[in-house]
Amino acid sequence: MKEATGELNMTVFVVIAVGVFMAFFFYYLWPMLDFNFTSTTQCSDAICNCNADSEKGAIGLVERDNGIQYCTCWPDNHVGDAQYQFECLYKG
Repeated sequence: MKEATGELNMTVFVVIAVGVFMAFFFYYLWPMLDFNFTSTTQCSDAICNCNADSEKGAIGLVERDNGIQYCTCWPDNHVGDAQYQFECLYKG
Protein backbone atom coordinates (compact mmCIF):
# COMPACT_ATOMS: atom_id res chain seq x y z
CA MET A 1 0.00 0.00 0.00
CA LYS A 2 2.88 2.36 0.72
CA GLU A 3 4.25 1.89 -2.81
CA ALA A 4 0.88 2.72 -4.36
CA THR A 5 0.62 5.88 -2.26
CA GLY A 6 4.11 6.94 -3.34
CA GLU A 7 3.25 6.44 -7.00
CA LEU A 8 0.03 8.42 -6.57
CA ASN A 9 1.91 11.29 -4.91
CA MET A 10 4.44 11.31 -7.75
CA THR A 11 1.66 11.30 -10.35
CA VAL A 12 -0.06 14.22 -8.64
CA PHE A 13 3.27 16.08 -8.50
CA VAL A 14 3.90 15.52 -12.22
CA VAL A 15 0.36 16.63 -13.18
CA ILE A 16 0.69 19.82 -11.11
CA ALA A 17 4.16 20.54 -12.52
CA VAL A 18 2.93 20.10 -16.10
CA GLY A 19 -0.01 22.42 -15.35
CA VAL A 20 2.31 25.09 -13.96
CA PHE A 21 4.59 24.89 -17.00
CA MET A 22 1.63 25.06 -19.38
CA ALA A 23 0.20 28.08 -17.55
CA PHE A 24 3.60 29.82 -17.70
CA PHE A 25 3.92 29.11 -21.42
CA PHE A 26 0.41 30.14 -22.46
CA TYR A 27 0.08 33.22 -20.23
CA TYR A 28 3.63 34.57 -20.39
CA LEU A 29 5.65 33.21 -23.33
CA TRP A 30 3.01 32.66 -25.99
CA PRO A 31 1.76 36.29 -26.13
CA MET A 32 5.33 37.49 -26.72
CA LEU A 33 5.93 34.88 -29.42
CA ASP A 34 2.60 35.62 -31.09
CA PHE A 35 3.31 39.37 -31.15
CA ASN A 36 6.74 38.72 -32.68
CA PHE A 37 5.27 36.44 -35.37
CA THR A 38 2.57 38.99 -36.20
CA SER A 39 4.91 41.97 -36.41
CA THR A 40 7.43 40.04 -38.53
CA THR A 41 4.71 38.98 -40.95
CA GLN A 42 3.26 42.48 -41.04
CA CYS A 43 6.66 43.99 -41.88
CA SER A 44 7.46 41.42 -44.56
CA ASP A 45 4.18 42.23 -46.38
CA ALA A 46 4.45 46.02 -46.01
CA ILE A 47 5.54 48.77 -48.36
CA CYS A 48 8.22 50.79 -46.59
CA ASN A 49 9.87 54.16 -47.05
CA CYS A 50 13.47 53.85 -45.90
CA ASN A 51 14.56 57.07 -47.58
CA ALA A 52 17.02 59.01 -45.43
CA ASP A 53 17.50 61.81 -47.98
CA SER A 54 15.90 65.00 -46.67
CA GLU A 55 16.09 66.61 -50.14
CA LYS A 56 13.44 64.20 -51.49
CA GLY A 57 10.89 65.52 -49.04
CA ALA A 58 9.88 62.47 -47.00
CA ILE A 59 12.22 61.11 -44.42
CA GLY A 60 11.23 57.54 -43.76
CA LEU A 61 14.27 56.33 -41.84
CA VAL A 62 13.93 56.90 -38.10
CA GLU A 63 16.70 56.25 -35.59
CA ARG A 64 15.80 55.66 -31.95
CA ASP A 65 17.88 56.52 -28.88
CA ASN A 66 19.35 53.02 -28.76
CA GLY A 67 20.82 53.41 -32.29
CA ILE A 68 18.40 51.02 -34.00
CA GLN A 69 16.96 52.30 -37.27
CA TYR A 70 13.34 51.84 -38.36
CA CYS A 71 11.53 52.46 -41.66
CA THR A 72 8.11 54.04 -42.00
CA CYS A 73 5.78 51.40 -43.47
CA TRP A 74 2.18 50.92 -44.58
CA PRO A 75 0.04 47.94 -45.60
CA ASP A 76 -0.01 47.58 -49.38
CA ASN A 77 -3.62 48.75 -49.66
CA HIS A 78 -3.16 51.92 -47.51
CA VAL A 79 0.14 53.37 -48.74
CA GLY A 80 0.71 56.90 -47.43
CA ASP A 81 -2.27 56.86 -45.05
CA ALA A 82 -1.07 58.11 -41.66
CA GLN A 83 -3.77 56.14 -39.85
CA TYR A 84 -2.24 52.81 -40.94
CA GLN A 85 1.40 53.82 -40.57
CA PHE A 86 3.75 51.66 -38.51
CA GLU A 87 7.50 51.11 -38.18
CA CYS A 88 9.61 48.13 -39.17
CA LEU A 89 13.22 47.35 -38.43
CA TYR A 90 15.60 48.72 -41.08
CA LYS A 91 17.53 45.83 -42.61
CA GLY A 92 19.49 47.72 -45.21
